[in-house]
Amino acid sequence: MALPHNEFPGKLPVKFHMRTIVLQRPGRFERIQTDAPGEPSPGEALLKVHRIGICGTDLHAYKGDQPFLSYPRILGHELGVEVVAVGEGVTGVAPGDRCAVEPYRHRVEDHAARRGKTNCAEHLSVLGVHEDGGMREYVTFPARYLHRSEVLSYEQLALVEPLGIGCHAVNRAGVTADDTVLVIGAGPIGLGAMLFAQAAGAPVIAMDIKQDRLAFCRDALQVAGTIGAGDDAEASIRRHFDGDLPTIVFDATGNPASMMKAFDYVAHGGLLAYLGLFQGAVQFHDPMFHRKELTLMASRNALGSEFRHIIRAIETGQIETAPWITHQVPFDAMIDHFDAWLHPESRVIKAMVSMT
Repeated sequence: MALPHNEFPGKLPVKFHMRTIVLQRPGRFERIQTDAPGEPSPGEALLKVHRIGICGTDLHAYKGDQPFLSYPRILGHELGVEVVAVGEGVTGVAPGDRCAVEPYRHRVEDHAARRGKTNCAEHLSVLGVHEDGGMREYVTFPARYLHRSEVLSYEQLALVEPLGIGCHAVNRAGVTADDTVLVIGAGPIGLGAMLFAQAAGAPVIAMDIKQDRLAFCRDALQVAGTIGAGDDAEASIRRHFDGDLPTIVFDATGNPASMMKAFDYVAHGGLLAYLGLFQGAVQFHDPMFHRKELTLMASRNALGSEFRHIIRAIETGQIETAPWITHQVPFDAMIDHFDAWLHPESRVIKAMVSMT
């Protein structure tokens, strides 16, 4: 039987169906009915999905160039959810709680996880990438990955995960007020890196090929400067930093040409951090790499402590979320809008899908 989208019946003698969107293959979504989950297992929570943020991972999956994903797949890992029921042993959340979801679970306590690097554990499974995600009405997930708030809306909770990517990158790079920072790529991940680098006290300039994204950086984030990517980029960077190159460069493009060119923009003794990725090999000129004594760093996902930090920052008004959400659509209309979000003229910063 079909279930009204605003009700969960508890235990039933028969299964019921829920609305689900599945990416069957690159370029093809389907709206289908799937079996809803039953009662949560020990340590798990049954979640009602209220909001789903669309991110670069989803766009790349749709285009067929997401390196960690197989098809068919239910996407969706930027989630604002409501706890419907909890399994045995769960104490951190209760039915009725609104939560953000930390969508990276390590199925085995491997070496990285034991060292606190739960964001890049060897046996990591990411919701909506390695396993089916939240583009459906209900999902079960381990309760230890839920971060509750009594204040934030479901839209704000769905923004916590993408903000966490930038937060983690800035923490991993160790940005301080003594640094100068260039962020290449003014999508949501790059914007998050700008936000938290500024919070660390560093002057930040943004580089992108899209003028509307750069305008957002100036108006919403009030960065120290913006640069349109082009042949004179290095000269423009030096003008912003009194003739110097930045000590830290974040590349959040996932574009191979940009990622390899970024080596040129880092100061001697500086650090280059990759937030985006592509299916291929990164090449650089080794003598230049050594001459500058550069540090090359990858940054992946975020830690639970960073989720909690971001929630507190939004709750206390340190982060204003309203400008980030530029497009909102209901769940049943998402497929009709998704293609448009791939095109620059749509001017998407963050698209948000509403289940209710």
